[in-house]
Amino acid sequence: MALASSIFFSPAANAVTVPIRFTATAATPTPRLVLVRANNASASASASGRTRTLEECEAAAVAGNFPAPPPHSKPPGPKGTPLIKPLDLTRRPRRNRKSPTLRSAFQETTLSPANFVLPLFIHEGEEDAPIGAMPGCFRLGWRHGLIDEVYKARDVGVNSFVLFPKIPDALKSPTGDEAYNDNGLVPRTIRLLKDKFPDIVIYTDVALDPYSSDGHDGIVREDGVIMNDETVHQLCKQAVSQARAGADVVSPSDMMDGRVGALRAALDAEGFHDVSIMSYTAKYASAFYGPFREALDSNPRFGDKKTYQMNPANYREALIEAEADEAEGADILLVKPGLPYTDVIRLLRDNSALPIAAYQVSGEYSMIKAAGVLKMIDEERVMMESLMCIRRAGADIILSYFARQAAGILCGVKSN
Repeated sequence: MALASSIFFSPAANAVTVPIRFTATAATPTPRLVLVRANNASASASASGRTRTLEECEAAAVAGNFPAPPPHSKPPGPKGTPLIKPLDLTRRPRRNRKSPTLRSAFQETTLSPANFVLPLFIHEGEEDAPIGAMPGCFRLGWRHGLIDEVYKARDVGVNSFVLFPKIPDALKSPTGDEAYNDNGLVPRTIRLLKDKFPDIVIYTDVALDPYSSDGHDGIVREDGVIMNDETVHQLCKQAVSQARAGADVVSPSDMMDGRVGALRAALDAEGFHDVSIMSYTAKYASAFYGPFREALDSNPRFGDKKTYQMNPANYREALIEAEADEAEGADILLVKPGLPYTDVIRLLRDNSALPIAAYQVSGEYSMIKAAGVLKMIDEERVMMESLMCIRRAGADIILSYFARQAAGILCGVKSN
C-alpha cells in the first residue's frame, strides 16, 4: 500500500481533500482512490483559545489540516519614519545576526578555558602579598597560596600555568647563577605542583632578569652592553634545571639571538626531548610592562631593554625573528604584548603553521581593572572582548592575568 505524495486543497473554506491511493495487490486487483474530507478544526481550536491534544494534532495532520501561516506584518517605526520603497539588495548581512541562535551558529571565533595560561607570581614567604599596581593579583606563597590559586583555576577549567619568581636580593648576582639552582624557588615549586596536580601543564620563564642584580635579561658587560652568547650559555643551564624539575614548556623571554637552537640542543642532550619550547618570538620593548616589573621587583638598575627587545615601531622584523625561531626548533611562537600588537599576531599566524601564543600583559590588565573600578567601562565585557580580539587575531593560547576570572564567566561561575 502506498500513499499519494500530494495533497489537494478544496476550494471550500473549511475543508480539505486528501487523496489516498492504494497500489493494486492480489487482495485489491484494481487501484482505487479514497477521498478524506475534514473541516478546519485547527482554526476553530485556535480561535477558541483551546490547546489541542497531541492526538488531535496528529489527526489534523493526517487529514491535511495544517495551521494557517501567521500574517506577514511588521511593527511600525516611530512617528516620522519615512515611507520608502525597500532597497533592492541581493545581500543583507544583517539576516545572519537577527537572533541569538543565528549569531551563535555563525560565530567565527570562540573562547574556552583551554585557551588560557594563567601567570602566577611566587615568592619564598608564607603569606600572599598583594601587588599594588595589579588589583586582584598577588605574590603567592609557594607552599600554600599558590596551591589554593591552582585549585580555583582548575575548578573553572584552567589547567596551564606559567611561573614568575620574586627572588630575594641576597640571591641575585651579575651572572644570575641562582637561575639554575636545582633547589631554587622555581624548581621546588614545579616539583610541588606536579606532585599535587600531575596533569597540569607548567610553563616556565627562561631569562636572567629575576636573578640578575642588574635587572637585565642577560649578563651586563662593564660598558653596559648585554652579552648575547654568554647569556645563552646561562639560559641553557636554567632550562635544563627547569626540565629536570618537571616543566612541560620552557619559555625563553630574553630575546637573545640563537637561544632557541641552543636550548633545544641542551634539552635534547639531557634527554628532555619531550619538553617544548615556547619562544618569546616578538617581544617588544613596551611601556605596558610596568606593573609586572613592580610585581617581581625586576626593573633594570640602569638603561633600558631596547638593544635586545624589539622596537614597537617595527612590523616586518617580527618575520625575521619567527623564521629564526622556527628553524631553530621552537614549538610555539609568542607575541608580547597582546592587544596593542594584534597585527603582529595575525602576521605570525599567516606565516607559520606553529601554534601562536599571545601575552596580555600587566599594563593591559591594570588599565582594564582601573577603568572598571572608576566605572568608566564595564570591566567584565571589556575583559572578554579584549581576549576575544586576541583570539580573533590568531592566538591559539593567551597568557592572561584574567584567565581564571574569564574562565569562570565562560563556565557560568563567578570567581572570587
